[in-house]
Amino acid sequence: MTDAIRAAVEAAGAYLTDHPDEARYTDSVATARLEAGLHVRVDGGAGEAMETDMPSAVGGSGTAPGPGWYLRAATAACVASLAGMRAAQLGLVGFSCTVEVDSESDDRGILGLDGTVPAGPLSVRIGIQLAAENAAAGVLDELAGWALDHCPVSDALRRALPVRVETTAG
Repeated sequence: MTDAIRAAVEAAGAYLTDHPDEARYTDSVATARLEAGLHVRVDGGAGEAMETDMPSAVGGSGTAPGPGWYLRAATAACVASLAGMRAAQLGLVGFSCTVEVDSESDDRGILGLDGTVPAGPLSVRIGIQLAAENAAAGVLDELAGWALDHCPVSDALRRALPVRVETTAG
């Protein structure tokens, strides 16, 4: 599997180096629909689907993870994926990776009780545990940094992004 990952990453890199005009694109749309109460179904154009719900403390039924958990899950999965890609590029043997992501929040922000409190997380912690049979000293630390620097999800958490909101009524 490592060889297949390395080959795919190298082929993608070579292609984009030769065709830089094809590197930038619009990501696929995620469409969320409020179904019942605070239960939401999110669908993607290629058949992707997920459901969220809010906890009962704020009126949900707690039948699915909340949207914030998916943000943390996406961050953890993305960092682990990028670490795996980099490990394959480096030829690491027996590579393993576990990523934990948690955050600190203040519910006064999401409920609009204090205008000085952000609605989103106040901070995020990303814990990365790596191992490889043939990793020289410092290689795993460098790999962790590379994965964080190249993960689009953790990048989005660290960097202010322009957000365009389009509202339609009807």
